[in-house]
Amino acid sequence: MYKLLLVEDDSALAAGIEFTLKDEGYEVLTVPTVKDTKKIMENRNFHVVILDINLPDGNGYDLCRYIREKSDVPIVFLTALDEEVNIVLGLEIGGDDYITKPFAVREFLSRIKAIIRRNYKKESSGSRFQSGNIVVDTSSALVKKNDKKVMLTAQEYKLLLIFLNNPEALMRREEILGRLIEGEKSFFDENTMSVYIRRIREKIEDDSKKPEYIVTQRGIGYMWNKKVSKEK
Repeated sequence: MYKLLLVEDDSALAAGIEFTLKDEGYEVLTVPTVKDTKKIMENRNFHVVILDINLPDGNGYDLCRYIREKSDVPIVFLTALDEEVNIVLGLEIGGDDYITKPFAVREFLSRIKAIIRRNYKKESSGSRFQSGNIVVDTSSALVKKNDKKVMLTAQEYKLLLIFLNNPEALMRREEILGRLIEGEKSFFDENTMSVYIRRIREKIEDDSKKPEYIVTQRGIGYMWNKKVSKEK
């Protein structure tokens, strides 16, 4: 059973979300504050954290940064702040999805299911990719650079695999986006995809401003610019 942590201080809304998720078979724990979240996460692991931004003792952005220092658990922002600057900020600091209030129950459940499927999809057989000083083991979803673990969110990891499976081939932005969202309704567009690419570069490139792995072809798309070896 997948375990979800809901961080929401509106008790009525939290009760409704918790009921909806439990009805779908999820185990849900609800907490209303930043303090409670930090305390709970010291001793328990979750498959997804659903995070409000406006909290009584802090904000969800800072809490997301705190969680990202310790875990790569998928984080879904759930908030009334729907301006593009808020969405981009949520993605840049490590969020995997951003759902705005009010929301349709079906869409909400679909987005949660999509996050779980992308992050916890069972691999029938693992593969090992190596390109330069980057190594990816899909059996454990482990990414290393120079033998040091690289922390990626679910979407960053999926995007990295798209590139590794298509090395030295120029991919159009719309093609990459289509593979990333797999035909599902999503908040993703080319701008948010660019945020993910920038974040990956910051984690795997020696100099993210002069990338050697993911290079840009202006007006067209991106290319993984190094050879890739793959072992089953």
